Amino acid sequence: MSEHPEHEREFAVAAQEEVDAIMQKYDRESAFRTLTGYRGVILSVILILFSVLQLYSTWRIIPSTHMRPIHLGIVLMLAYLLYPVRRKSRKDKLPWYDVVLALLSIAVYLYQVVFFDQIAMQFGYTDFQLYLGLVGMILLLEACRRVVGLPIVIISLCFVTVGLFGRSMPGFLANRGFTWKQLVQYLFYTQEGVFGTPVGASSTFIFLFILFGSFLEKTGVGEFFIDLSNAICGHQRGGPAKVAVITSAFEGTVSGSSVANTVGSGSFTIPMMKRLGYKPEFAAAVEAAASTGGQIMPPVMGAAAFLMAESIGLPYGVIVKAAIIPALLYFVGIYIITDLEARKQGLVGMDRDKMPKLAKVMLERGFLMLPLIAIIAILAMGFTPTMAALIGIVTAIVGSYLRTAAELVCVLVRGKKAYGMIANGAGVPKETSFGKALLTAVKKTQGLHGMDYLKALEGGARSIIGVALACGTAGIIAGMITKTGIGLKMGTGLSAIASGNLLLLLLFTMLASILLGMGVPTTANYLITSTIMAPIVYKALTTSLPEIYGALSAINAGYALLPAHLFTFYFGIIADITPPVALAAMAGAAIAKSDPLKTGLEASKLAIAAFLVPYLFVLSPQMLMLNAQWYEVLQIILTSLVGMFGIGMGLERFWKSKLNILQALLALAGGLLLIYPGTLTDVIGIVLVGLVVLWQWLQSKKVKA
Repeated sequence: MSEHPEHEREFAVAAQEEVDAIMQKYDRESAFRTLTGYRGVILSVILILFSVLQLYSTWRIIPSTHMRPIHLGIVLMLAYLLYPVRRKSRKDKLPWYDVVLALLSIAVYLYQVVFFDQIAMQFGYTDFQLYLGLVGMILLLEACRRVVGLPIVIISLCFVTVGLFGRSMPGFLANRGFTWKQLVQYLFYTQEGVFGTPVGASSTFIFLFILFGSFLEKTGVGEFFIDLSNAICGHQRGGPAKVAVITSAFEGTVSGSSVANTVGSGSFTIPMMKRLGYKPEFAAAVEAAASTGGQIMPPVMGAAAFLMAESIGLPYGVIVKAAIIPALLYFVGIYIITDLEARKQGLVGMDRDKMPKLAKVMLERGFLMLPLIAIIAILAMGFTPTMAALIGIVTAIVGSYLRTAAELVCVLVRGKKAYGMIANGAGVPKETSFGKALLTAVKKTQGLHGMDYLKALEGGARSIIGVALACGTAGIIAGMITKTGIGLKMGTGLSAIASGNLLLLLLFTMLASILLGMGVPTTANYLITSTIMAPIVYKALTTSLPEIYGALSAINAGYALLPAHLFTFYFGIIADITPPVALAAMAGAAIAKSDPLKTGLEASKLAIAAFLVPYLFVLSPQMLMLNAQWYEVLQIILTSLVGMFGIGMGLERFWKSKLNILQALLALAGGLLLIYPGTLTDVIGIVLVGLVVLWQWLQSKKVKA
């Protein structure tokens, strides 16, 4: 115990304040108001009731024509109540004009629900209804600007401009043009625009999975992931860096923000890495790259997995299965490079005696993983994502009481002595009676308490705001692409620029996806890149590789679409670590006090798998376990892992000792060949990587001799 607990407490508060400041600076969704007094109570009640309404809608189905406007209307109201006009505005005040905008938002969106029958029966729309729709769209874009950011709003306005002035547009942007009334009617009063498929997904299972994550967070799963990672590899060479990689992989299974991941686990891992000897830029880059990879980690993938399933019409389980190998390669690549960096710098691990014991961590808190296991099992049995999310929530709640249940059983079966051992001396003296020991066990309940339930409901409702606004705004983009027909023209134009060369077209698409993904949260990222760029990739693949994609289409049309959607999504995601924007890298640099640009470049090197693997799985979809036999999948996994080791050696130019230029080139070439599926490439790749390993081993033997 410290002799200065007050100083420790002050340091902890200061650290938390720094973390909160970084989150508000780099994560727009974290820059919300914190109101006190009756305003804070009213806002909390609205958030809780919103979550309750969403849960009610899963039991008593509300038609999508009603649920989508209700969902988005409440979200808009909450956005104006929670988020100020500017991020730097005071967070403890609620201006009157935001209250007016909040009430106007809910009124405009509920109009469709209240007067649904009248609107459905009438011929055409009145001027009042069209002006109301225009106001509703403006309110949506402004709320999206506040919460999600300006990029997606600018993109949507550009597409609206193309529709309004289509006759005057040059080249492939030209179209027959529409009046503002025609666009409002199409975008606001049908399910092809604002209330399209993305909002439909947001109002159903996406909300439930976000609520599941909120309940899981209240069980202490974040601390469990950190302790589990420390127990697994904290004592190894370069321990804190490996802890960052594994923790981020765990957190990515439920989290939806690369910045939140970076700041959450990075506030612990980055200082530890610096203390161990890693350079600040490298320490921040490891955390940023690993946390960004959490967005491609099944089963949630930052909510993109659910949107993808809805968008291309594939079962959710197929999406999750397809994303496993690329995600595995991503994290293995970072892990290998961090290990080689530690080896090169001669870094050691943390003191093993101070690390948590794996058996103890799993025995005491292993049950916290039950909700994740339950979700995967339910989905594997063919149930819907909605059912899986509901069962996950119930499992998280019930699972939180398992330790208390175990303690009660011990008291009942073996008496107060056993309880004292299990509870780790939780204040039960030896002379305590059996009844008091039992009562103490009940009082020291380890599960969720009343306030935890309310906070989880409140947190789930708050977390859906950015997702729902992004979905609604993306609906405008998708609706305009459909209305104007420029999607096909864009693909044709880009293909002409690439002169029909598939790899060149994929390169252009990669750059465009990174550009579109800069500064955009995960959900909005997928919606933008999949709507604009995925159709272009799909057309190019089906044209250039008709044998492969024809076979996939024959099985399921969604199989042929999936590689294109994942390709654009992956490159949109790594915009979070790609300079100049690189929000996750910037957040990591703020914690490490390192140079942001150098951190972004270092993170991009660490995430090399994210730049390579998408090209490989669009050229060979077996990597996504599409139309592949189990032995083909096993071969791909094993050879790809060896390939990532070769690439890591080549990039770090180190294994037993420093690699010369020839060794580095051979390692890189061998690694790339091993990652690309194919027997011939695997054989050549193994020979090249094996040659470098043998060469290095002989050099080390010579040095020792």
